Amino acid sequence: MRQIHRIGITLARGALLLALSASCFSGVQASQRHEEGRDRWSAKDEATLATLRLSELPAVPDDPSNAWQKSAAAAELGKALFFDTRFSRNGAVACASCHDPATQFQDGRSVGEGVGTGKRRSMALIGAGYTTWLFWDGRKDSLWSQALGPLEDPVEHGGNRLDYARLIQAYYRQAYSELFGTLPDLAGLPGNASPNGNLAEQAAWQQMDAASRDAVSRVFVNMGKAIAAYELTLRPSLSRLDHYIDNVLSGNQHTGSILKPQEVRGLRVFIGKGQCVSCHNGPLFTDQQFHNTGVPPRDAENPDAGRMIGVAKVRADEFNCISRYSDARPEQCQELRFLADDAHNQGAFKTPGLRGIASRSPYMHAGQFASLAEVLRHYVESPTAAVGRSELNRSQRGSLRRDGEGRSPIRISAQEQADLLAFLQAL
Repeated sequence: MRQIHRIGITLARGALLLALSASCFSGVQASQRHEEGRDRWSAKDEATLATLRLSELPAVPDDPSNAWQKSAAAAELGKALFFDTRFSRNGAVACASCHDPATQFQDGRSVGEGVGTGKRRSMALIGAGYTTWLFWDGRKDSLWSQALGPLEDPVEHGGNRLDYARLIQAYYRQAYSELFGTLPDLAGLPGNASPNGNLAEQAAWQQMDAASRDAVSRVFVNMGKAIAAYELTLRPSLSRLDHYIDNVLSGNQHTGSILKPQEVRGLRVFIGKGQCVSCHNGPLFTDQQFHNTGVPPRDAENPDAGRMIGVAKVRADEFNCISRYSDARPEQCQELRFLADDAHNQGAFKTPGLRGIASRSPYMHAGQFASLAEVLRHYVESPTAAVGRSELNRSQRGSLRRDGEGRSPIRISAQEQADLLAFLQAL
């Protein structure tokens, strides 16, 4: 019995030692987890993370082509015009119809729906003042000229500029005159006329004398400049990622309470092997450039040439930076003056910003993908482009990158895709 008792004591002591050992080991683990809770990043990674913070977003750059860019009165008028459905052929479409404030100033549709059906997705407007080229193909070089395009587009607002001038005269005369001067006399002019309208409107426009056409066009241009002044006030909001990065860079111990472990893993994929940050960089998560990534065309019989079309259109644009309607001096229009043809433009589309991306389905320039999971699978599969050459496809890639370096294939596992998807929710 005594021997059994000694064995019991020995076992009890052993259990106690094991318990103490486990407790100490658990304490070490807890300490390590607490230290790891800071989500250690290399100095290189921290430098990359720092560039993604919204606090790094500078003031909206000056647009020399719009003298009313910073005018509060212009922004107030522009906001009224932005929401006014009278500026459309059917009286039911406003800028806000496709750029709804409730859905991040986009519409959640695969393609735009105005008085007709468009061919591309409506882009979100938040942060649009930070880019040189507007629309998916970059066919406009200022926010004010971008605002004008849909107004006369037959499937968007479908209106005409002479009718718009009369609407300004009827409903916004005082606000307009205080900003831009006296409205022109429109008496004796046709009911509807525009160089971009239907055949009857185009014929009526040609019958007007040059001075009247110019006067009406200037009212139209000033509408765009007022709308742009309003759109420039649309800024993105802070996300959990911004708070997380601030804590990481300040050495805060409690980063784990901001992003979940899976979201952090996704962030590592995003700036690492996923190569997402190559194009989705900076505080707005976009390089503001154009890339062919082999996105399948909405219409397989007529694939969209993207930026290739946009370059030709912006050069010929009646309202570009070097036009007589621009407030800029020619030497201030460097991007347009030195715009070059580039083989990379074929089938290339604008890199969209990713802030708030999880609630902006469907995705790509014509809503080809219903979910972010589909988008990620596309980048991993890297299909051959229907038009031009994809930067992602090994067989097409060659030396497609402008820096002369072909992008290596994206090789991330199903788990890493899931982690990346979780991270995108944090934006």
